[in-house]
Order: sequence, then structure tokens, then C-alpha cells
Amino acid sequence: MSRPVIVVFSRIPRLGVGKRRLARTIGDRAAWSLSRIMLSDLLREMRRLPDVVRVLAATPDHHARLVAPGFIRTGQGRGDLGARMQRVFRRYPRRPVIIIGSDIPCITAADLRGALRRLRGAQSVFGPATDGGYWLIGLAGRRPAAPFRDVRWSTPHALADTRRNFPGRRVALLRPLTDLDDADRLAALAGAAARRKIRQAPARRIS
Repeated sequence: MSRPVIVVFSRIPRLGVGKRRLARTIGDRAAWSLSRIMLSDLLREMRRLPDVVRVLAATPDHHARLVAPGFIRTGQGRGDLGARMQRVFRRYPRRPVIIIGSDIPCITAADLRGALRRLRGAQSVFGPATDGGYWLIGLAGRRPAAPFRDVRWSTPHALADTRRNFPGRRVALLRPLTDLDDADRLAALAGAAARRKIRQAPARRIS
């Protein structure tokens, strides 16, 4: 059986490019550093999955040449997000294919294994984002002819619009995660991480 394909869609971190809302609050260098860390963490999690084809789809396309051991490197090409993702699905017509974004700092290998597992019993799987979009889409088996028709990208309607193109098909959902776009979300994620560390810390006896 052909191995499933997991593709990261990423704008390669460059100083002063991307994450503009976040950079206005924390500065260009901090936003650039955070983007690099998130992408590096995601690629490391993907390397924990040995039985998949790992692909890094970069934009701008000339950054497809960057060093990423263990990954097939390619450009995203032209068009809106839907056109670029549809190009990937057509490239692998007979395999389960998962596409994930690189702006979610909490994606784990367990999330990706869960998505692959869900695709064994469903024709599509989505990882909802808390802003109404999605951080993951996976397709297996027969696919809609136009899965991204009339999707309002970068709006709270992106997931709902996409799901309307899957009538009568089994759709599975993963846990919702937060896209790191601005300082408020960064603060919320930092607070959640701190609370998690407190909950996980061993209790100490007061003498």
C-alpha cells in the first residue's frame, strides 16, 4: 500500500516578512524568531512519523531549495490557498494526503497520527482553528471535484465554506487549535502553557 503523504504549507520565515500583526506588537525580530521556532518544531514532530512521505511546500517558491532533511521540498505555485492545496491533492491522486499549516504552535505527532487514523474511516478530516478556519485538511478515497469552491479565505467562514463542498461524505474533526496571528493569541497561548505546567508540577509538602 502506498504511504500517506503529509504536506506542510509554510511561508519561509524572513525578517520583516509575514506575521505583520504580531510584529507590530513584539517587533520584527521576535516575530521572525517565533516563526522559525514554530516551523522547526513542526518539522521535528513530523520526523517522528516514519511511515509517511513528508513534504515541505514553501512560499515564495524559490525557498523550496532550503535545507530540510527528510522532506521532499517543493514550491506552492500560484493562485489562492485553495488552488495551491488542490494542486497538491492532484499530485497524489491515489494516496491519503494531509495538508497542515505552520502557524499553529501546538501540533504534535499524535495529532497527525490521529488524522491518519480518522482517514481510514472517513473520506475527509479537518483540524478546526478557533478563528473559524482550519489548521489541517486530509482527503482519502474519492474526492470532491472542487473541494475549495467559493471558500472565503482568512475569514471565520473558511471551514464552513469548505465543508459545504463535501455533501454526503464522511467528515471527521480533530481538536480545535489556535492560529498564532497576533499578540493576544500569543499571550493566551503563553498563559495556557503556564497553567499546564502548574497543573503538571508535583505537589510539594509544606513543612
